[in-house]
Amino acid sequence: MAGDAKKLQPIIVKKIKKGGHAAHGGAWKIAYADFVTAMMAFFLLMWLLGSTSEGDKKGIADYFGNPIRVAMGGGSGSGDASHVIKGGGEDLSRQHGQVKLGDRANEQRTYNLQAAKESQRRAEAEALEALKRRVEAMVDASPRLAALKGQLRMDLTSDGLRIQIVDDQNRPMFASGSATVQPYMRELLRELGAVLAEVPQRLTLSGHTDATPFAGGQGGYSNWELSADRANASRRELIAGGLPYARTLRVQGLAESMPFDDQDPLAPVNRRISIIVMNRDAEHRMFRTSPIPGPGPGGDTTQATEQARDILQRLPPPLPPVLTAPPPTSPAPPSTSATAAR
Repeated sequence: MAGDAKKLQPIIVKKIKKGGHAAHGGAWKIAYADFVTAMMAFFLLMWLLGSTSEGDKKGIADYFGNPIRVAMGGGSGSGDASHVIKGGGEDLSRQHGQVKLGDRANEQRTYNLQAAKESQRRAEAEALEALKRRVEAMVDASPRLAALKGQLRMDLTSDGLRIQIVDDQNRPMFASGSATVQPYMRELLRELGAVLAEVPQRLTLSGHTDATPFAGGQGGYSNWELSADRANASRRELIAGGLPYARTLRVQGLAESMPFDDQDPLAPVNRRISIIVMNRDAEHRMFRTSPIPGPGPGGDTTQATEQARDILQRLPPPLPPVLTAPPPTSPAPPSTSATAAR
């Protein structure tokens, strides 16, 4: 019986239920997310303010001050930037400044202007090179002028084609100590004037002497007067050959200040006549003796435009008719002759 009672006794299983965490909400997560978002917006605002130009900042301030006026009138900060980020937009090559809608048009105009100037420079260089070949052919075609070929030096410089006629010990261009042109030099200059009359470029003439001083000293008739007289005598012979009168822009005497042979100031090659057929850039530098003013402090370009127009109006008038008869040669200098042949 006792064994049967044990078998009939029910088995009781005790299950212990463990308690969970205390009850709480997830509001802190929302607060943290709001904090992170606010910090990101703050740093983004600081970055945008640091990368925005003063003009754009003023445009933004004007917009908030009077949105209708800025929206109707336009201006910096009112939608003329194609991208806010520096170097942004479709043009990935930009690294500084905003890409404005008008920048590309301005850059294209600048590029076209530079390309046109470069094309003009190449065309002028080719024309001056052709002129150089023309002068060489003219000298070779004449037996009398071919003897002077060794005294003719031509090269292309930044100002244009430079034609130099240097003196020779056995064949001087001028009489000793004077501006009287020798017959063979006169023939060369007149033939050269006929060739130069066929090109539209203007030219300058410079006279040079050697370092031999005049007997009268530096206070009287000197190498400065002699070089200027010889340059003017050469100009008259060019005009007699057909060169228009107004084609010459400057005639100057440089005495011995710019020797051809630096090692020997008394060398005959230092006595020379230099003719420069100028390109357009050299002509602009010649007339622009003072810088053209820019816009004033307020950005007004009216005064600058008027002054620039005044400068351009100083250009020489149209070319007059070609002189048919040569003017008389310059008189000989005073009797104080040079101590050596010039």
